[in-house]
Amino acid sequence: MKAAWHDRYGPADVLEIREVARPEPKDDEILVQVFATTVTTADWRFRASNFPKVLWLAGRAMAGLFRPKNNVLGSEFAGRVVAKGKDVTKFKGGDEVFGFSGAWGAHAEYVVVSQDGPVVRKPAAVGYDEAAATPFGANTALTFLRDFAQVRPGQKVLIAGASGGVGVWAVQIAKHLGAEVSAVTSTGNVELVTSLGADRVIDYKRDNYWETGETWDVIFDTAGTTRFAEAKRALTPKGLFLPAEFQGREMLQALRALILGGKRIMLRVSGDSQEDLQTIADLLDEGEIRAVIDSHYPLERIADAHRRVESRHKRGSVVVTVAPQALPVGKAA
Repeated sequence: MKAAWHDRYGPADVLEIREVARPEPKDDEILVQVFATTVTTADWRFRASNFPKVLWLAGRAMAGLFRPKNNVLGSEFAGRVVAKGKDVTKFKGGDEVFGFSGAWGAHAEYVVVSQDGPVVRKPAAVGYDEAAATPFGANTALTFLRDFAQVRPGQKVLIAGASGGVGVWAVQIAKHLGAEVSAVTSTGNVELVTSLGADRVIDYKRDNYWETGETWDVIFDTAGTTRFAEAKRALTPKGLFLPAEFQGREMLQALRALILGGKRIMLRVSGDSQEDLQTIADLLDEGEIRAVIDSHYPLERIADAHRRVESRHKRGSVVVTVAPQALPVGKAA
């Protein structure tokens, strides 16, 4: 099968399309033919060994100290089940599914995943590209807002980085949870985040949210665009700053806030589960949330997809089409 391969760290040019052995499902696994996948921030960070300074050694230990442990990246996928292990009961051949690959490997024509892992059936009305663009951002937004921040109806929530891969989902999920949502983005994305349900949009090129005089119960920074020192000025007395990306500075600030009380900063890392992904699939099916796709690239141009993500200016997700001839991506099966 074809796969996007890298055996050293570096710029996007280290990626090449290779013929590699197709994985075979174990007894409790399904084999999925990948129709669409994405390039996420995690993909380019692991490819380039570009980790936050305080986490560099830990990141490199996960990725491989001297060379990549996982030669084929990619965590999000959408496709069709083509084979299964003898103990699989949750899925059958022909099922249209989407989810996380777990140990990477989705930047390829086939991927294997556990039947109990974060994989669910794709809603019929959702295209493969839309489904592939969903798991990482939607799951992160769901767990950070619903579980960590415990957003309740009527609360005021500000989403920083509202047009990014997590931000577009955070606006929609905060709104779904009943919050009054303010979104921080650039001039060119005002219309987009408004269409996603934001009650107010703050153009950071014109205004600083912490200087507006307004306060919020939760400030969710989805892409490292703001700091706790700024957020504290715009939080309610017991408000919460929740950064999706953090470094040593935020770790010290979280410890200090824990000891002294008052306005809080919480550092968390989202996991993934089949249950949460099913919740997301149901919201997609009901039309409560929708994917935002920045651009499409064929697998052969995956290096260009990495460059687009690395620019930090994408809107929503960067999708890689792997098997467009099998099913027109963007159309329901």
